Amino acid sequence: MSTENAKLIKQGLWDNNPALVQLLGLCPLLAVTNSVVNALGLGIATLIVLTGSNLAISLFRNLVPESVRLPIFVMIIAALVTAIELLMQALTYDLYLILGIFIPLIVTNCIIMGRADAFASRNPVRESLVDGLSMSIGFLIVLVLLGALRELVGTGALFANMQLLFGEAARDWHWVIAVDYPQFLFAILPPGAFVALGLLIAIKNVIDARIEAKRKALECALPPHQGVKGNKRVRVTGHIS
Repeated sequence: MSTENAKLIKQGLWDNNPALVQLLGLCPLLAVTNSVVNALGLGIATLIVLTGSNLAISLFRNLVPESVRLPIFVMIIAALVTAIELLMQALTYDLYLILGIFIPLIVTNCIIMGRADAFASRNPVRESLVDGLSMSIGFLIVLVLLGALRELVGTGALFANMQLLFGEAARDWHWVIAVDYPQFLFAILPPGAFVALGLLIAIKNVIDARIEAKRKALECALPPHQGVKGNKRVRVTGHIS
């Protein structure tokens, strides 16, 4: 893996995570993440659209006139979202009904349009594909973490209704912590999503601060610069006898 691709992956998953750092796509992020299955459904749909749009836009970036660039980007994204809608209606219809308007609203997701305009339209296919995958996987991870946290605190269970996405074989994945667990409605409702997201952002900031402190401590522990060994360029003026 090249250094550039590794940097793009690190940017999407951690350093410039669209949900925790850029704070983009908050509407679907906060609205549907009251369970893991909802978060997975929306996250996978977003991953396919973001990766596919980055790939298509990068392929045709030199053929798109500047004056109609944004409308063409929207058409490409809308076509991919329509395909995802039809696929979900055919394969996961009940989950499609639960996610509702948030599937077609992927067209207006700032993450997708932002990566299309800021990266895919200016970079080659490989880099655009890596960027789309890393950004969408970073967004998916935050969606699933948020959904798991809210579902666990709100209902005392995890992985409920996974059969909506993976079929009847996934019905037994449901894990219940306590049968008599009193439901915590605040965690399931949108206000709980704000609190949970703030907690995830705080955890990331603490980790980043500790990493930075360790880096500075390591730099201070290094011996002082002793000068460069080896040949040096010397400017000579005058005459040598």
